[in-house]
This record gives sequence, structure tokens and C-alpha cells, in this order.
Amino acid sequence: MDYHQEEYREELVKVQDRDFTHNWVSSSAFLFYLSVFCFLAFAFGSCYKLYTKRFENSHPNNVVVQESTQYTPKYSTPK
Repeated sequence: MDYHQEEYREELVKVQDRDFTHNWVSSSAFLFYLSVFCFLAFAFGSCYKLYTKRFENSHPNNVVVQESTQYTPKYSTPK
């Protein structure tokens, strides 16, 4: 009877060592790498989405800029 209990305890220890919830070291490493992978996937997906949906006309030619807002502003004199 004692032999069976000892064998059961050894088997239980083996299962707990391989179990995700009982082994803190392997579970924390797994969660760390999972979070790094998710962050990189999110960053890559965001960059890809911004690249594919970028503003098509980023340097328009026919833009009217008010003269008072230019680098060297030109003000009109009141009449």
C-alpha cells in the first residue's frame, strides 16, 4: 500500500512539473514571449495599415496659403 502511494506522489510531482499552472518559471517565460509576440504583431499590423491607407496626395501643388501666415508674412495696409 505504501509503495502505491509513493508511486502516486512521484507521478503527481511529474505531472505538476509539466503543468503550466504549477511551474511558475515556464509559465512566466511563456507569458513573456507571448506578450512580446503580440506587441510585435500589433506594431507590425499598425504600421502596415498606416502604410496601405496613407494619404495619397501628401504634396499638393494647388494650395492657397494666406499671405499673413507665411514665413515672411505680407500684411495689407488698411485704406
